[in-house]
Amino acid sequence: MSYIQHGTSAFRKTSLALFAGGFNTFAILYYTQPLMPEFSKEFGISPVTASLSLSLTTLVLAISMIIVGSLSESWGRKPIMTVAMVTASVLTLITAFAPNFHTLLVFRIFLGAVLAGLPAIAMAYLGEEIAPASLGAVMGLYISGNSIGGMGGRVITGALTDLWNWRIAIAAIGFLGLILSIVFMILLPPSRHFEARPLRFKSLLRSLGNQFKDPGLLILYALGFLLMGSFVSLYNYIGYQLIAPPYSLSQTLVGFIFIVYIAGTFSSTWMGRMADTHGRPFMLWMGLMIFLCGALLTLSPLLVIKIAGIIIFTFGFFGSHSIASSWIGIRAVHEKAQASSLYLFFYYAGSSIGGTLGGIFWSSYGWHGVIGMIACFLTIALLLSLLLARLHRQQAAA
Repeated sequence: MSYIQHGTSAFRKTSLALFAGGFNTFAILYYTQPLMPEFSKEFGISPVTASLSLSLTTLVLAISMIIVGSLSESWGRKPIMTVAMVTASVLTLITAFAPNFHTLLVFRIFLGAVLAGLPAIAMAYLGEEIAPASLGAVMGLYISGNSIGGMGGRVITGALTDLWNWRIAIAAIGFLGLILSIVFMILLPPSRHFEARPLRFKSLLRSLGNQFKDPGLLILYALGFLLMGSFVSLYNYIGYQLIAPPYSLSQTLVGFIFIVYIAGTFSSTWMGRMADTHGRPFMLWMGLMIFLCGALLTLSPLLVIKIAGIIIFTFGFFGSHSIASSWIGIRAVHEKAQASSLYLFFYYAGSSIGGTLGGIFWSSYGWHGVIGMIACFLTIALLLSLLLARLHRQQAAA
């Protein structure tokens, strides 16, 4: 059976389906991010406590992805992804009726467990079904779906919160998720190269352990942690700064700040293609440098320069993530779903830990503290990328 090639009808359907899946995943996962100042006002909680609406979700998501990714080796790829998307959308609708913040957190915890079904499996599905020469392009489109979903979810919740309230905003995200789930289910081709395996607990633990034996995979896992920890920290607390003086922006305008995700939509696709042409090591290093420069620019007190920094920061993040995530499917020889799950485990663990840690720096040192933490994360990531490039050259020469 042939693999799906760029330019074919199957490639277009797969790209659109995974784009819809990525959009839905990030819109549902991150719709609370622009609402954190609203939670602080309505429920009388601190920014660090409000950040738990995202941090707890991503932490449970990270743990659940290891389990779900392993289950997909036995149960199949598309069925689990479809059920995950539909259930997550329904849970989002229910969350809109949460009577207090503690109940909202419980719903978000359940959401993290359910939502793991798509990101834990999507990269494995693409690695199995897409021709290697076309993998960078389709992975870039999937990541661009993530970026537009993250942007769309935040813009929608910000605008609808100003027009009505945050509950209607969350309900709108849930309804949109149901529509995208149907699109995903109809368009995504069934797996043709997937081979089901009996689910055995001992062999599962052994195969998971094998994913830690490759130093290249270990570096990619660490990069996922550092990339997402940096990204979420900036976006978690930028709203608090922009709503306060001297900027005093409205919730709608703060929500529209997330429209800079368009830069991520472009960079994930473009840098994915450039990686196919110019090599992953070089393009990953370039993406990380752009990422760091953008973070430093947000230290400017001028709003226009701060927003420019956010755009550059977003461009660098999605480009770097696109390259690192596609590298997992190539680097992992066996149990690609488990390798992808582990990458995303560290990726979302970075979101949970980095997002909460950023709140501590925000409370203690303000915006300079948040950017100082991000700069440390990305400096480590740059050093790791150089080590990964060295391993890549050694593997190519062997």
